Amino acid sequence: MTSARLNTLALIALGGALGSVARYLVGLAVAFPFGTLCVNVIGSFAIGLVWASQMDKPGGWVAFLMIGVLGGFTTFSSFSLDVLRLAGDGRLGAAGAYVLASVGLSLAAVFLGLTLLKGAA
Repeated sequence: MTSARLNTLALIALGGALGSVARYLVGLAVAFPFGTLCVNVIGSFAIGLVWASQMDKPGGWVAFLMIGVLGGFTTFSSFSLDVLRLAGDGRLGAAGAYVLASVGLSLAAVFLGLTLLKGAA
């Protein structure tokens, strides 16, 4: 692996740590379940700002912000950007299917995980 890629990985790791701590702090400051809502909205707003200002400038700092900080803070921001990019490309059916699949399959996966562990207990 090249030193540039290692540097990018280090920036992503650092950003992920910072984003995760920020998510935890928001959760402490805001009552359940609104902490998650705040994190998702703030993260989605932030990824829009970063994407609009940096989309033509790939590099370590974009990875630090988008994958690291915002990925540690909330992956909902990435999901939101993906949906809008699909829709912006005129792929409305794909965007709708992606929303339904993401929400439906994620809820089903949580249910399955809970069910499996409850059944094993």
